[in-house]
Amino acid sequence: MPVNRNALIRYKTIDKCLRNRLRKWTLEKLIEEVSDALYEYEGIAKGISRRTIQADIQMMRSDKLGYNAPIIIIDKKYYTYDDPNYSITQIPISEQDLGRMNEAIEVLKQFKGFSHFANLGEVVNKLEDHAYATSNNIQPVIDFEKNEQLRGLEYLDVLYNAVINKKPLRITYQSFTAHQASGFPFHIWWLKEFKNRWFAVGTKNEKRNYPLTLALDRILSVQPEEGVEYVDSNGLTPDVYYKDIIGVTVSPNMRTKEVLIQVNRDNAPYVETKPLHQSQTVIEQNEDGIVIRLKVQLNYELEKEILGFGEGMTVLAPDALKGRLYHRMKTAVEKYKTEVEATRIKELKGLSLTRDV
Repeated sequence: MPVNRNALIRYKTIDKCLRNRLRKWTLEKLIEEVSDALYEYEGIAKGISRRTIQADIQMMRSDKLGYNAPIIIIDKKYYTYDDPNYSITQIPISEQDLGRMNEAIEVLKQFKGFSHFANLGEVVNKLEDHAYATSNNIQPVIDFEKNEQLRGLEYLDVLYNAVINKKPLRITYQSFTAHQASGFPFHIWWLKEFKNRWFAVGTKNEKRNYPLTLALDRILSVQPEEGVEYVDSNGLTPDVYYKDIIGVTVSPNMRTKEVLIQVNRDNAPYVETKPLHQSQTVIEQNEDGIVIRLKVQLNYELEKEILGFGEGMTVLAPDALKGRLYHRMKTAVEKYKTEVEATRIKELKGLSLTRDV
């Protein structure tokens, strides 16, 4: 059962009171202490009702939160713990909670590298220490795809802070096709991760401010850009920008196309449970499998996704996409054919030499 912040403050305050056996705690005194705590921590000045405190005591007594607090009433008036050593802060963590804690740790650890989450990193370390102290035989429950050797990850922090603080940067960048690097002002709008590779999206043109996507592994340096006013995205959001594509390559002047793909029977269940794109719909089921329809731009990532299924997918439309994939596969087949034939010739020569000997 989830516990909100105010309820947790109430439980901890009641616990603190009942552990103090030098005072006698009536319901009215508990209400007063809890009200003071809520005002101190949350600024709530209206106090707390008698009914709420009674419900809190019943909740602490139950096993719904795992407390099972031994709260008793003495002389039909004073509340205390039957066990003087009891505290809700000292109850052992359950196996179920331990599993959830380790799952949360694995999720939170994905944010390392961002200084904005530096304090979060300290929290994660404390959680890990507590989890290890509770059980030293813990196996990971969630394993995230990661590649910490990827170039450019060292720029994540400065790029992230530039987005938050709306600060222009000077980027030195060299694409795979460029013969040399170039430097330019860059106004970053957001960071994008795709297939475990990071990209910075923004603009370098202060007048037209059309989106530009930079791969972090092609960035050579990042410096603050002085004397330039930050250019924002003018309301453009990632959800809108990537709505009609697979991956990160968006062509502002390209219209979306209707793509029809035959998926064979072996791959159909996988594609149905993990759609290629949010627009995917199954329009036909046949003896060979299923036919799906997408409404997307015809970009490089779409081709790569389809080719990744090999013979499991056949593009039915549009013709332009069919033609491009045909030529790519034909080139690949010719290269494999050459390699296979060369290997076969070597094997035959080796067999011939063995026979001569």
